[in-house]
Amino acid sequence: MGLFSNTRLESMEDLFCCQLEDLYDAETRLTEALPAMADAAASPELQTAFREHLRQTETHVSRLEQIFRLMNKEPERETCQAMKGLISEGEAMVKAEGSCDVKDAALIAAAQRVEHYEIAGYGTARTFAQRLGMPEAARLLQETLDEESETDKRLTQIAVQGVNVRATAAASTGGKP
Repeated sequence: MGLFSNTRLESMEDLFCCQLEDLYDAETRLTEALPAMADAAASPELQTAFREHLRQTETHVSRLEQIFRLMNKEPERETCQAMKGLISEGEAMVKAEGSCDVKDAALIAAAQRVEHYEIAGYGTARTFAQRLGMPEAARLLQETLDEESETDKRLTQIAVQGVNVRATAAASTGGKP
């Protein structure tokens, strides 16, 4: 379906729940995709970043479940079409052939698109929680938002300080050392 498909929005709480369901689906999908991205990465630093983010993502799923419980609701997933698309793009990078350094740069690009989507989603949900007078939910969402932002910065650092440098060198030599 999608973020607002077949949804009746009568209140901000309805909208907040839609956001949570979308994020819950997105994070659950990501826990399934990150192991393949880690395995596909050639850079040990990138492999580690993906594996560490998998552990964080599992925590993000747990936090969302905690927020649902705070609202006396069962955790539910609403198909996140955006994450499905972003993961599909990432899967294409996982299957790509060619220079391992260029492939690592492509994996980082795909992962950062995911992070930026999550940053937007968590920022919105956190703001809704604040507006709804749900400080504990807002705190949990902010904690995840901070982690997503840190992951994005770490991926940028890995790219700028190593992967992109090697990928550019590989491209100029036709992928040969």
